[in-house]
This record gives sequence, C-alpha cells and structure tokens, in this order.
Amino acid sequence: MSELIFSDSFINGEFYKTDTRFSVDDPATEESIVEVSDIDQAGVQQAIDAAQSAFIKLKSTHATARSDVLMRWYELVIAHKQTLAELMTKEQGKPLKESLGEVEYGAGFIKWFAEQAKRSYGDVIPATDNEHRLTSFKQPIGVVGGITPWNFPIAMVTRKVAPAYAAGCSFVLKPSEHTPLCALALAYLADQAGFEKGAFNVLLSENANMVGEILTESERVRKFTFTGSTAVGKQLLSQCASTIKRTSMELGGNAPFIIFDNADLDDAVKGLMGAKFRNAGQTCVAANRIFIQRNVLDEVIEKLTKKVSGLKVTNGFEDGCDIGPLIYAKAKQKIQNLIADAKAKGALLIGDDKDLGGNFQSPLILKGVTRDMDIYHEEVFGPVLSIIEFEEEPEVLALANDVPYGLAAYFYSQDIKQIYRVSEALEYGMVGINEGLISNPVAPFGGVKQSGLGREGGRQGLDEYLEEKYVCIKI
Repeated sequence: MSELIFSDSFINGEFYKTDTRFSVDDPATEESIVEVSDIDQAGVQQAIDAAQSAFIKLKSTHATARSDVLMRWYELVIAHKQTLAELMTKEQGKPLKESLGEVEYGAGFIKWFAEQAKRSYGDVIPATDNEHRLTSFKQPIGVVGGITPWNFPIAMVTRKVAPAYAAGCSFVLKPSEHTPLCALALAYLADQAGFEKGAFNVLLSENANMVGEILTESERVRKFTFTGSTAVGKQLLSQCASTIKRTSMELGGNAPFIIFDNADLDDAVKGLMGAKFRNAGQTCVAANRIFIQRNVLDEVIEKLTKKVSGLKVTNGFEDGCDIGPLIYAKAKQKIQNLIADAKAKGALLIGDDKDLGGNFQSPLILKGVTRDMDIYHEEVFGPVLSIIEFEEEPEVLALANDVPYGLAAYFYSQDIKQIYRVSEALEYGMVGINEGLISNPVAPFGGVKQSGLGREGGRQGLDEYLEEKYVCIKI
C-alpha cells in the first residue's frame, strides 16, 4: 500500500508541496494515516494553467492515441487492484471486498471510455439545395474542473477523468479532503500510463470553497462537474453562471424501494440488502424509503430482520465484515438524530441500537415511518431501513414521486404490465426492476429534478465533454 501513498497535490506531472498540512484519518481507528499538504491559491491557478497547456496539446491528438493511453491506465489500475483496494478501505472504511469491487468498477469506466474515444462520430446532413454540403463534428470542450466525494473515492474519479481524456480534455480535480489518497494514486498511475503532463491534476485541500470558487470563476475552465449534495450543487451552479460553463451535476437522492405483493419476496429482500447496506448505506443511490404492500408487510419484515441481524459491523479489513465505519462522527450523530425523531413520532425500532463506539453504527429497521418524520425526507446515508406500508399502486407512485429528488428508484414485481406502468411513471433518472445494484459503466448514470444534470457512463458520458460544431460549405 505504501508505494501508492502520496502526501502532496499533483500538478503538471509533479508533486506540489505547501507548508500548511492536514490529516487524512482512518475512519475505523480514527488515527491519522498521513499528513498531506493543503493547496494554496497559487497552486490552484498553476494547475489551471498546466491544464490549459495540456489541453492545447491534447486536443490535436487523435482518438486512437488517447484510447491507447487510457488502456494502459486501465491495465495499471487492475495490476495494482489489491493495493488500491487496501488504500480505499484504509481512508474510506468500506469492507475490503467492496473496495476490490469498486476498483474493478472504477477501472471499468477507464476501459469503456478507452473504447468510446474512437466512437465520437459526427454527421453528414442532407442539404436543402445543390450548392451546399452540411456536416457536423465534435471537439473537446476544454479544461475541466471537478469535485468528487468521499464515498466512492476511485469510481467517482475515473468516471469523470476517463471520458474527459477520451474526448481530448484536461482535468483539474479536487477530491474530498477525507479521501484524497486514492485520487493521488490514480493520478500517479495515469502519469505512468502516459497521460499528457498537466492533463490530470489533483488538488488537496480542506478549503473546498476556495478551490471551488477559483475553478468556477476561471475563464479557462470551460466545464465543471460535481458529485455531492444538492445544496452544494446549487451553489456551484450559481458560481458557474458567471462564465456560462457547461456543467454536469450528480446530486442528492431519496430513492424509493417498492415491494409489490406479487414480487419474489426472497429476491426482493436480497436486492434490498444490497441497495441499502452497501458502503454502510453511504451511497447516493441507496434505498432510502422502503415501501411494502400491506398484505406482505409482516412477511418481508420477518425476512429482513433475520438478514439485518446477521450483518457484521467491524473494521473493513476484518474477515467477514459486512459494514464498516461511517466516514466521520457527525455522520453517525445525524443518523442518531433521525432515529430519535422517528421514534418520538411513533416509528417502531427493530434491532439493537447499542453504541458500537467510534464511527460504527448498528444496522437497524424503522417500521411505521410516516411523512411527518425527518427520516422520510432526508437522505439517510447510513445503515437504517425506513419501512412505509401502502395498499395500492397509484398510492405508492404518488408517495415515491412526492420528493424534489429523482436519482434512482427500485421496485420488485412479477407482473409485466405493472413493470411497464411503474417504470414509466417513476420520476427518476434510473430505475432498477427486480435488481438492487444498477450502476454499470456502459449505462448512463444520472438523475432528474434536483438530483442533477447530465449523465456519466454510457455513450452519453463522452458527449458531456464534447462540443458539436456545424460546418456549412458552399461548392
């Protein structure tokens, strides 16, 4: 692991050191992993300048050359899979088996966009007369600024940087101050793979506002991409308006998970366990509100209770770990506050809410959750299931859609007519049907309403970093 631990920002292919430092801590032990340098304003500007110089070179390279570099990056990530996974568990806390899965998932974006780099097609447009020829083609948008969160410290990076490089764009990335080490390791491996110097810069900072303001206000940064909360996304969108940047925003969610009475209940419970408890519930697409049809409610809860009670909460490096720590203490306190509010308003707690110490939170079930409870409306980001019963399909669709968010939704049904009706009626960018884990590099990831703008992954992910140019020739 130590060979991929770095402690300074990465700018123009070199490490950039400052005197101001902050600690990156292990959420399981709450001990410091390493002290890293905090970027200054001059460093942020230097990264933008380096990215601009890299873009001038990169935009004239051909797609096959960029594809080859990305494939070498992919191969290096896979070759260092175990080391990267251990680094992720160390700084983020998730079980090692999940970290290994994320490294492969994140590498999948690199491989996919290495292939897509060669498929950035234009159009020949039928002319309206004999004197003109009309075509369009795509060009890279320019320097990209990005901010990524702590919950998926590899996949959130690769699914932004890989399509940007495939398109011919350079990148200035500010990863979460809680999990910057994975981003640095990725940048180092990208450099080893042959990335143009300055094409992938990583800025370490506890001062996200300072870095964000410089990136969003810079005329040189033509595209800004962010994954995080809706509140911060709104602020960044406002800042980007001053320079009319292209933006893509993957923001908050409040995912419904619906179990109809005709569902395969064992399969539904299995899917729910994955959709809810992966990464200790700290995912933007985690099942948040669990709607169960009344006549199967007791049976589903009985099955869930057995599954949840068997989950092992411990350090992510321990054998058999199912749930690691939450990222920091205030995340645990937020969950405790939501549980207390729900109980005070009539919800029934199923499970032992004993204090496991540190940042560890017991997985729990809350039965009888209603709309007047805070947990119904907030993104939980923790291992707590909120159960809401319903009677009929129209009722649950109204409840599922009655939120300002629209990222992911899930439902289990064996009725093909119902499957079509419900999938079309749900106001969400992604819908899992009889499946609790839906993310895939080859498919477009993104939401509607206040869950964001744009798509990541799939063929659509490349277009986010391209501008289309129309050419009219008179002959």
